[in-house]
Amino acid sequence: MDILLLVKSALMGIVEGVTEFLPISSTGHLILAGSLLGFHDDKSKVFDIAIQTGAIFAVMLVYAHKLRETVLGLGSSPKARRFVLNVAIAFVPAVVLGLAFGKAIQAHLFTPVVVASTFILGGLVILWAERRQSVAVRVESVDDMTPLDALKVGLVQCLALVPGTSRSGATIIGGMLLGLSRRAATDFSFFLAMPTLIGAGVYSLVKERTLLSVADLPMFGVGLLFSFLSAWLCVRWLLRYIASNDFVPFAWYRIVFGLVVLATAWSGVVQWQG
Repeated sequence: MDILLLVKSALMGIVEGVTEFLPISSTGHLILAGSLLGFHDDKSKVFDIAIQTGAIFAVMLVYAHKLRETVLGLGSSPKARRFVLNVAIAFVPAVVLGLAFGKAIQAHLFTPVVVASTFILGGLVILWAERRQSVAVRVESVDDMTPLDALKVGLVQCLALVPGTSRSGATIIGGMLLGLSRRAATDFSFFLAMPTLIGAGVYSLVKERTLLSVADLPMFGVGLLFSFLSAWLCVRWLLRYIASNDFVPFAWYRIVFGLVVLATAWSGVVQWQG
């Protein structure tokens, strides 16, 4: 058993879990962390997508009551059926565009310089969104969303196909700009992540199964475990944080981190690998 590989897997799992649901881009951080750790071959790219499932299991645990209520109410509750329909509608655009352009995006845009650039651009968008005149809140809860609201959020999520954009950032900030409350946008972003990331993980594992073997199970198991634990802690913290805070600190983090990556890349201080 390669202990160093397991340590790298644990570190990558922590990076995934901490960054998946914050508006700072988990994919971008995984690309950068993988570059520093020498963890960026084809198998590692499958690993990066697969361990997102651990983070999703953590969200499902945090939202277990809502999920149980929805499943039990599908036969009798219009609210439950509308909620499931909204998640399904929002899920479709990313599937269609991901299948159409995902391979090209991975081939050409999964580089540290692209990630750093989108970090900075995304941070500026968050600052603009938080500082502009407040948008009138039309939707206080995910249960108040219409299918059109869901479709709009689903279209915004497609921006996150570009690494460094942040799926959570796109859906949360986009949702707020569309009239969702901060809590509704955050909750719906988490619920939408469930089919999106589980689907991406299963698809990647099936598609690239020839790269994998039984010997890879410890690596994936460690990554999933640490992704789950760190995501569980992070989601619980974030839900408390948004009750009385905005996303401006995350915007500045994105901008500063992006500038650091660009500066080290251009100066040669760090040899970033795509």
